[in-house]
Amino acid sequence: MNKKMIDWPTFIGALVLLLAVTVPLVLFPEAGKEIVSQANAFMTGNFGALYMIMGLVIFVFLLFVAFSKNGRIKLGDEGEKPEFGTFSWAAMLFAAGIGSSILYWAVIEWAYYYQGPPFGITPESKEAIQWATAYGIFHWGPVAWAIYILPALPIAYFYYVRKKPVLKVSEAVRPVLGKTVDGPIGNLIDILFMFGLLGGAGTTLALGAPMIAHGINDLTGLDVTLGLQAGVMVLCAVIFAISSYSGLRRGIKVLSDINIWLALFLLAFIFILGPTRFIMETTFNSLGILLDNFFKMATWMEPFGNLAQFEETQFPESWTIFYWAWWLVYAPFVGLFVARISRGRTIRQMILGTMIYGTIGCILFFGIMGNFGLYMQLTGQFDVVSFMDTNGAPATIIEIINQLPLAKFMVLVFTILAIIFLATTFDSSSYILASVVQKTVEGEPLRWNRLFWAFALSIMPMVLMFLGGLDTLQTASIVGGFPLIFIMFLLAWSFIKASNTDIRASDDYEPPTIHIKRWKRKNKKRSALEVMQEKDRDDK
Repeated sequence: MNKKMIDWPTFIGALVLLLAVTVPLVLFPEAGKEIVSQANAFMTGNFGALYMIMGLVIFVFLLFVAFSKNGRIKLGDEGEKPEFGTFSWAAMLFAAGIGSSILYWAVIEWAYYYQGPPFGITPESKEAIQWATAYGIFHWGPVAWAIYILPALPIAYFYYVRKKPVLKVSEAVRPVLGKTVDGPIGNLIDILFMFGLLGGAGTTLALGAPMIAHGINDLTGLDVTLGLQAGVMVLCAVIFAISSYSGLRRGIKVLSDINIWLALFLLAFIFILGPTRFIMETTFNSLGILLDNFFKMATWMEPFGNLAQFEETQFPESWTIFYWAWWLVYAPFVGLFVARISRGRTIRQMILGTMIYGTIGCILFFGIMGNFGLYMQLTGQFDVVSFMDTNGAPATIIEIINQLPLAKFMVLVFTILAIIFLATTFDSSSYILASVVQKTVEGEPLRWNRLFWAFALSIMPMVLMFLGGLDTLQTASIVGGFPLIFIMFLLAWSFIKASNTDIRASDDYEPPTIHIKRWKRKNKKRSALEVMQEKDRDDK
C-alpha cells in the first residue's frame, strides 16, 4: 500500500540524475571540475542579466500580490487559526531557508567585499568599508526571501484552498501546462528541483562541516581532518534523521525553536558585551546605504568591464548573480516548506511575514556578527584579513568568536548552534523531498521515505567531500538549476491565473474570505449569515 503512494518516476529519476553527475566526478574529478566550471562561467557570463531581472521582477511581483485582492485569500477554511504560532512559524522558515550558512557568511562576508569592493572602489578604503557592511544585508535581504517565497504561492493555494493533497512543483504549474504535468514534463520539473536541492544541500555541508570541525578543534585540540568533518556530517545526519522521522510538530518545530533561542542568545551576548555602539551605528548606516542604493545594487552588471579601457572586477558574477542562482536552486524547497507550515494564514501574511522576518533575521546576524569582526579589523585588535589569507575562512570565523569574553564558552555555543542550524535545514529538506516523491501527502510523508532522503542528503556530499568534488557538485546544481528561472515565471503565472479564476467564478468556486467580503459590501444592511443563506438558495 505504501509503495503505491510513491511517484516512482520522480523518485528514481532524481537518483539517476544525481548519480549521473556524481559518478563522473568520482571517476574523473579534474576533467569533471573543468567542464562544470566552464558551464558555470558560460551561464553566469551570458545569462547573468536574466538572473538579475528575475530577482527584481519577483520582488516587485510579490509586493503587488500581497496588497492586491489575491493577498486576502486565506490558506485554509474561513475562521481557521494558524497551525503554528508566529514565533515557531518564523523560526522554522528562517532555519529552513538559511541554515548554518548564515553563521559562516555573516561573520566573514564583509572581509571579501572589503578586499574586493564593487563599483571599482579602492580596496580597504573608507568607501570599501561602507559597501562591505551593506552588501551582505542586500544579498541576504528582501530579494533573496522573495525568490524563496514565490513557489509557495501556487503550492499553498492548491494545497489549502483547492484542497489538492499534493506538494509538488509540477502540480503548482498545472493551470498553465494543463495535463502535460502528468507525464514526462511534470516529472522533469520535479526532478530538476530535487537535483538542485541535493546540490544546494551539498553547499551547505561544504560550508558548515569545516566550520564546525574548527570549533571542535578549538575546544578539544583534535586536528581538523576529513575524518573529523565526516564525523560532524554523521552527527548532523543522525540529528536531522531523528527530527525528520519524528515529524513536523515533534521534530522540526522543536529543533527550530531551540535553534532560534540559542541564536538570539548568541546575538544578544555579542551585542551587549561587544562594541555595542559601533555595531548599532554601523548596522543603521548600512541600512541607509541599502535603501538609498537598492535598485543600483539590484541592477549593477558591470557592462563596460570587458572593454580594454575599463578594469573588470567580476563582482556581479562572483557575488550577486551567484547568490541569486543559489537562492533559485533552494527556492522550490523553501517555498514548499513555507507553504506546508502556513495553514491558517492569508497569502499576504505568508508573503510579508517571510520577507520581513527573514530579512530582519539576516540583518541581525550580519549587523551584529559581521560588524563585530569588522570592528576587530579596524581597531587592530585582530587582523582578520591576514589571518584569513593564511588559515582560511572556517578557522578565521572561530578565531573571531574567540575575541569575545568567555571565549571558550561562546565557541561552544557557536559550534552547537552551527550543528543545530545544519540539522534544521536538512530535516526540512528531507521532509520536502519525501513529499515531492509521493503522489499524495495527507498528513505527513511516509516515515521510511523521510529517512531515505535524510541519509541521501548526507551520503552523496560526504563521498564527494573525501574526493574534493563538493564545490563542483554545488556548481553543477546551479548550472542544472538554470531552467528553474523559467519555472519560477510559470509558478507566478499559475498562481495569478488560478486565484483570479476562482475569485471571478463565484458560482463555481470562491475562497470564503473573498466572497463574504464582497457580499457584505453589496449588502451592508444584512448580516453575513443572511447573505450566505441567500447564496446557498441561489446555488440550489
